[in-house]
Amino acid sequence: MRLSSPRLVVAGLAGDSGKTLLTLGLARSLRERGLAVRTAKKGPDYIDAAWLAAASGSACVNLDTFMMPREGIGSGASSLAGADVVLVEGNRGLYDGVDAEGSHSTAELAKLLGSPVLLVVDVTKASRTVAAQVLGCQLLDPALRLAGVVLNRVGTARQQALVRSAVEEVTGLPVVGALPRLSGDDPLPGRHLGLVTVAEHPDGEGAIARAAEAVARYCDIDCVLDLARSAVDVELPLLRVEAEPRSCRVGYLADPAFSFYYPENLESLRRRGAELVAVAPEESAALPRLDALYIGGGFPEVHAGRLAGGGALFGALRDHAAAGLPIYAECGGLMLLARELVIDGSSHPMAGVLDLVVEQTPRPQGHGYEVARVDRRNPFFEAGTSLAGHEFHYSRVVAGADAASTVLAVERGCGIGAGRDGIVKGTVWASYLHLHALGTPGWADGFLGMAARCAAERAGTAVAGV
Repeated sequence: MRLSSPRLVVAGLAGDSGKTLLTLGLARSLRERGLAVRTAKKGPDYIDAAWLAAASGSACVNLDTFMMPREGIGSGASSLAGADVVLVEGNRGLYDGVDAEGSHSTAELAKLLGSPVLLVVDVTKASRTVAAQVLGCQLLDPALRLAGVVLNRVGTARQQALVRSAVEEVTGLPVVGALPRLSGDDPLPGRHLGLVTVAEHPDGEGAIARAAEAVARYCDIDCVLDLARSAVDVELPLLRVEAEPRSCRVGYLADPAFSFYYPENLESLRRRGAELVAVAPEESAALPRLDALYIGGGFPEVHAGRLAGGGALFGALRDHAAAGLPIYAECGGLMLLARELVIDGSSHPMAGVLDLVVEQTPRPQGHGYEVARVDRRNPFFEAGTSLAGHEFHYSRVVAGADAASTVLAVERGCGIGAGRDGIVKGTVWASYLHLHALGTPGWADGFLGMAARCAAERAGTAVAGV
């Protein structure tokens, strides 16, 4: 696959540097010029990607060299082809990776994509030192093309002039924007797993509009476009997936509490013949006719009071699981399937599909990449399969008989604890591990194959809707 669209990676010196605000503002500003804008997010991330999709008006793809082989990156990047401009938001600092060498960093992805880098720098209480920071980034890897700089959180006109002059003199790079400190409420408030989701923001569209207004006012959009057009064409391999088409109905919970679905995961199911059915928990006293159910992550702890009233849905989940409906649940989905969710000492009843008690804690229990090996037989993955994904959870499993029914040996990360993850009970899978279809293409094949087998086995059962 030849990637030739104009493109730019937006990177920072560290997290919370202003990458998301700048990328959102650029995406919307360029879209308002009538350009076809596509976006990508480096690394595992649901929330930023959803904001970028809303700003650009098209789905945002996640690209990550740790979770995905080069073929997965190529297949993901193929969705960017034909765009007038592509914006890729980086993750953490430009060179930050999984080790001291910066493996799997934003810089590594930028080189793979043949993309110039726009570096956004927080200049709070600094002047010439900013030039030293930018120069360090410029010299650390000569193979990386650092193309321009945006100053963020500028305090005064004098500071802007000093920093701009120093950066351009020392590095030769153009300063294409200088965003002031934002007054009033942050348009993108945070929560314990990152930004508030765009769906839950009280004025998500207004927040994007304010970001676009600031970027259009304080950045040279024409210069940014010129930088993007300097990207070089690259050839990327594609995943070759030869899977048997499966005609089946796969439901997925569509709710603010469970919104963490990679578009590529849903699309991989659809491409293999599945009909996707959105299931709204509050409207579903019973499940529709399904051959499998996919429950993504999200924020069940934020919505625990509302979810705890879902007795009819909980009963339907228990009945269908007992009847053999394949259910695949990640993180927040695991919490939903548990018997009980404890928050600040208060107990909230959950679906009870699994005999688990889950406790929400004030500190992360797992955060980052997770690698696990399937070491026990199960209907979802073949024994010996290696799975590379990610986890980010403040909850932990503290009790319950089903906590021992795991099939994954965790080689990196935390999982449910004690080096284990992947609870399997009958045709139910629940884990803290999030997988991406471009990194684990066998996930969709196994899930749909199981759905087809179980649908045939369950034919004629008495459970309503099955």
